[in-house]
Amino acid sequence: MPHSLIVLFNHRLTPEQELDARRNLGLSTVVQPPAAISELWGNVPPDLPEIDGYLAPVKRWLETNASPGDQVLIQGDFGATYIMVDFIRERGLTAVYSTSRREAAEEVQPDGSIKLTHVFRHQRFRKYGG
Repeated sequence: MPHSLIVLFNHRLTPEQELDARRNLGLSTVVQPPAAISELWGNVPPDLPEIDGYLAPVKRWLETNASPGDQVLIQGDFGATYIMVDFIRERGLTAVYSTSRREAAEEVQPDGSIKLTHVFRHQRFRKYGG
């Protein structure tokens, strides 16, 4: 049975990330969450004293869409990521994150200020805790 990479990420995967998931993780499908789940995941309110209840819709979505053998790419708000990695592991699934190489370029502006540009290039997926 083909396995999927289920995405909890603040942006779309790059073509390099999709290719890496297929080649090196052996996954055949990338599953993006519906817009409502993506919106919720990408906008964790910083003023909430605890977020477990806020994440309940994300957990329900994962429970109905993740199957044994699937891997879940989890990156975003630090606390939400921590909660969801535990949640995924408790269900016997594998939580992964994307590593990247950061390239920086500085450009002196006419007014003497410096414009700093960062480019992130995907390198690999890595298991949380592994």
